[in-house]
This record gives sequence, structure tokens and C-alpha cells, in this order.
Amino acid sequence: MPPEALVFDAYGTLYDVHAVIARCETLWPGKGAALSQLWRARQLEYTWLRSLMRRYVPFSQVTRDALAYACGALELPLDKSRADALMQAYLNLAAFPDVAGMMRKIRGRKAAILSNGSPDMLDPLVQNSGLAFDAVLSVDAVKIFKPAPEVYALAEKQLGTKRIGFVSSNCWDALGAKSYGYTVYWVNRGGTPVDRLGFQPDQVLGSLEELP
Repeated sequence: MPPEALVFDAYGTLYDVHAVIARCETLWPGKGAALSQLWRARQLEYTWLRSLMRRYVPFSQVTRDALAYACGALELPLDKSRADALMQAYLNLAAFPDVAGMMRKIRGRKAAILSNGSPDMLDPLVQNSGLAFDAVLSVDAVKIFKPAPEVYALAEKQLGTKRIGFVSSNCWDALGAKSYGYTVYWVNRGGTPVDRLGFQPDQVLGSLEELP
């Protein structure tokens, strides 16, 4: 049976985390792309490590810590002013080009965001982007990050249905939702292989506009 609700990942699926490259370039010319890549990689790694350690902190703190690590690794000077500027950039990330068309396509259907983002980052981001959802759900409610099953359970509790179509461009996230039991649409914009985690997405899409 078709899903009764669609649930979207935010960072990397709806919003381009590497939109911060331009801001990074203004602070450290020639280093923007490298900093953004390492920052994002460490950000994800810290969520997984903290979940395993049972040492949750809000995503805003994880993001600051990952930025500090990335700047240290690349030998880039980081003071509070620069850190604050880059954290502010995270509140105004650009939506991917395929988001607008997808939002028109699903108009009238129940839709939500389920994100690692803490409310102090996620709520301003959604508001600033002008996108509208029935619910914006944060892992902060359960104090553990994706792909923990407790996170995916938030969606069915909030939306009142188990018939959920989960949409993510992060394969590990998509497969976490599949492991939990959702119908999963993996948005594979880069044409990368499926992660070897014992599950397969129900459908692989080239863009959000291919969402059935």
C-alpha cells in the first residue's frame, strides 16, 4: 500500500550542507571546499561516536566541535567571530534545486522532516527557507542520533501512522529507516553504490523530483 506520509531528511537531502563553501572561502581563500568536506565528515562521525558512547549533545555543539577539528586539521585559524559566522551560515543553507518541484508535487500530502539537527539549528533553517511541513522532528527528543531505531520511531508517533515513506540522500540514513521498517526512497544524486549494510532501498531516485 502507498505511504500515508512522507518523511524527509534535512541536511544533504533538502538542504545543501556545502552551501557554506562560499562563506568558508571568504574567511580562508582557497580552502573553502576542503574545509566544508572535512567539517561535514567529522560532523557525521561525531554523531555516530556519541551515539555509541551514549554521550549525546545537541547537533549545534557537534557541528561546532567538528568545525574546530576541521580547522585544526587544516591549520586554519579559528576564533569565535569566524565560528559564529559559519554557524550562522548553517541557519541559511540553500535548498537543492530539485526541492521546489518536489514540494509542488507532494502538495496536499502529509509531510515531515526528521533530522539530526537540534531545534536551535533546524527550526530557523526551515523557517528561513520558506518550506512548509506538517512536522519538523529532531533527534533531540530522544537524545540519540540517526541511524538509531529510536529516531525513526519518532515519525510514526508524531504522524500517527506506520505507513511512512522515508526520503534521504544519505544512504546510511535511508538504510537505517529501511531497517526500522519504512518504505525508503534513496535520492542518489551522485550515482554512488549502495552501502553494504544488509538492506536495500525500495527505490533509488536520481533527484527528489522523481519521487513517486
